[in-house]
Amino acid sequence: MTRIHPTALVDRTAELAADVKVGPYSLIGARVTIGAGTIIGPHVVIADGVAFGARNRVFQFASIGEIPQDRKYGGEPTTTTIGDDNVFREFVTVNAGTAQDRGDTSIGNGNLLLAYTHVAHDCVVGNNTVFSNNAQIAGHVRIGDWAVLGAFAGVHQFCRVGRHAMLGTYSVVLQDVPPFVTVLGYPAKPHGINSEGLRRRGFPAEDILAVKRAYKTLYREGRSYDDARSLIAGAAQGSPALVPLVEFLAEPGRGILR
Repeated sequence: MTRIHPTALVDRTAELAADVKVGPYSLIGARVTIGAGTIIGPHVVIADGVAFGARNRVFQFASIGEIPQDRKYGGEPTTTTIGDDNVFREFVTVNAGTAQDRGDTSIGNGNLLLAYTHVAHDCVVGNNTVFSNNAQIAGHVRIGDWAVLGAFAGVHQFCRVGRHAMLGTYSVVLQDVPPFVTVLGYPAKPHGINSEGLRRRGFPAEDILAVKRAYKTLYREGRSYDDARSLIAGAAQGSPALVPLVEFLAEPGRGILR
């Protein structure tokens, strides 16, 4: 049965799976759904319209789905969607979407958000990402699967961070970070590929070599952006591992870090 501490406040329209746990003094808002196996710690706020999948854990003093920190927000009903198997550590904040964009902030599966991290309105976070302590992303940001944000990293609004990318500690990202790339600094600059992360995730040596060659094409040979993109697209025909990079470069954005 659902275990709700007597000091917790749960709106009558909220729908909680039978085994959900809610700690002392937590607040569960209207139209919230929380999937099986989820643990909500003490002093947590789950605001109106949040949908949780299964087996999530939210630690004390986190705030999920509160209204966006955006002057344009006028009280419109917007949402926050959380997948399965995510961990939100102490003081994590996730804001709902805005009517001017998606109307929803989305976080996928298997993500680890450490203490004091922030996901702003209308962001889309993929799967298996890591937000180290105090990493912060502004509104409308998209974070690809397996990306790692170092401690105190910050991402400007509307930027994209590709799959398997890594942002070093204190990095300030003002343009898009392509898949596989490691960036450092303020403003962040490219510093090679996330080869160790790729090895840990089981990428074969030939795929890592193909990624290294693509990085060299994009960053080290003095080519124009269009020329480099064309060469990488050609290389992807023989190296499917490069397809995420090709797709990322084909999509318009804020321009990539170079």
